[in-house]
Amino acid sequence: MLSLLFKPKELIAVIRLMREAKRLGMEIDELPPEVVAAHVLPKTHPERYGLVPDADVTSTSPIEDLALAAVKDDVRAGNWENAADLVTATLGDWDRRERVVWALADLAAKDDTWMSAWQAARPGDPHWIVVHAKALVALAWDIRGNAAASETTREQFEGFHRVLFEAREAATVAASVLPDDPTPWNTMLTLARGLQMPHDEFRAVWAELMARDPLHHNGHLQALQYWCRKWHGSNELALEFALEAAAKSPKFLAWPLQAAYEADSTDPEMWKSPAVVASLDALLDRLADEGADTYALRDDRGYAAFALMQLQRFEEAVGQFRALGALADAGPWDYYEVPRLTFLAQRGVAVQKMAKGKGIKAPVR
Repeated sequence: MLSLLFKPKELIAVIRLMREAKRLGMEIDELPPEVVAAHVLPKTHPERYGLVPDADVTSTSPIEDLALAAVKDDVRAGNWENAADLVTATLGDWDRRERVVWALADLAAKDDTWMSAWQAARPGDPHWIVVHAKALVALAWDIRGNAAASETTREQFEGFHRVLFEAREAATVAASVLPDDPTPWNTMLTLARGLQMPHDEFRAVWAELMARDPLHHNGHLQALQYWCRKWHGSNELALEFALEAAAKSPKFLAWPLQAAYEADSTDPEMWKSPAVVASLDALLDRLADEGADTYALRDDRGYAAFALMQLQRFEEAVGQFRALGALADAGPWDYYEVPRLTFLAQRGVAVQKMAKGKGIKAPVR
C-alpha cells in the first residue's frame, strides 16, 4: 500500500474502492469485479479506435466443437454412448482427440457414473482407458486444489500423489493397447510435473509422444510448462525448448512468447531477447494471414498483444486487441483471477499510450 503513495492515480482509486466497500458493508476484496472495474480501468473510448465497448467483452468462450458440446450434455444427463463413440471417432485426429478426452476427463473427475456404465457395457474398450487415465489426472489436481503449497494440507498432497501414480499406471496400459495413440503419452507428460519426473525420464516420454505426433499441440504446451523455472527447468531451458518448437512449425511461434511470459517475474529482460522479438514478428506476419477465429488463434493473439505491450509497441498491440474483439477467453488473460478485467486493463493502457503518441510506431507490413 505504501508504494501507492508515489502513484496518486492508483491511490485515489483505492480510496474510492474503500469508500464503496464501506458503503456496501463488505471488505474491499469482496467487491464485485464490475465495481472494481469502474474505479480502476483506464478511462478510454474504445469505439473511437475500432474496439468493441468494454461492456461487450467476455471471457466466456464460444462453442467451437458442436459435437463435443452435445456429448458433454449427454454425459451430464448420464448417457455415455455418444461420448464413447466420439472418442473412438477422433482416432488419428490427435489434437482434436486431446481436446475431447480432456473435456470428458474433466467431467469424469467430477462424476464418473457414466464412465462406470461405459466400462460395464464395453469391457476392454481401449478408448475407455484413455479417458480414464486422463480423468485420474484431473481428479488428482482437484484433490490438490489451486492453492499455494504452503496453503495445501498434507492429506491433499498425499491424495494428489496417490492418484497421479494411478494415472501413470492407467496411461501405461492405454499406451500398450493403443500403441499408435499419442494421447496416453501426453497424459504422462501432463502428470510429470506433479510427480517431479526427472529430466531423463521426461525426455524419454517426450520422445515417445514425438514419435507418434511431432506437432502435438497440447504436448508442446505441457512440455513447455515442465521446462519452466516454476516447475522442473529454468528460464533458459524453457526458452530453448520454445525456440526449438517454433523452428518446427509456424503454429508454435507463440511458444517463445509464453516462455518469456513465464520468466517475466524473474527475468523481464527476456522480452527484449532478439530470439523472442524475432518470434513475435514472425507470429505477427502469420496472424495477419489467419482466417477463421479459434481459441488457439486467440491464445496466440493474446500473447502477441501482451508481448507488444512489454516492448512498448502500443499501436500494434491495439491492432491485436482489435482483432480479438469481444473475446478475452484465452491466454494470457486466463492466467488471472478475472481474465476480462486483465484484458480490459491492458487494452485500456495500450489505447491511452497510443493516443498520446507514446511507444514505438508500427512498421509498414
